[in-house]
Amino acid sequence: MDGCYSVDRSDLVSEDGKNSKSVLCQRCGSKVLSPGMAVFAEKELILPSMRKKSNLSATEDSVDRDTLTAHWLVGDMFDFENVGFTNDVGRIKYLICADCEIGPIGWHCLDDKIGYYVAIDRVNHA
Repeated sequence: MDGCYSVDRSDLVSEDGKNSKSVLCQRCGSKVLSPGMAVFAEKELILPSMRKKSNLSATEDSVDRDTLTAHWLVGDMFDFENVGFTNDVGRIKYLICADCEIGPIGWHCLDDKIGYYVAIDRVNHA
């Protein structure tokens, strides 16, 4: 296990590679995913810094960005308990909490119909 990550993933990932705990919004605690609904995936994605949905529509160039590599990969949008989507930003929709609209907590490319990525560092687990 690489020591540079702030989240210890050993207790988050089950033996079959799925999330062993519920995935929750960091801000309001709303359940985003139930246990066993997503697979751990490493993919380098660049997401805008966390903010409310109304602030995400700012011009792309003025938004601070974070590079994140640890994600929960969800295969079907109906596997989520609670998630919202921003308007299209190019070919991307960002995932946000449907209750408090904080985000982005994840990413979905419109060209990929089955890949929804939720950044592990942008959610809580319980």
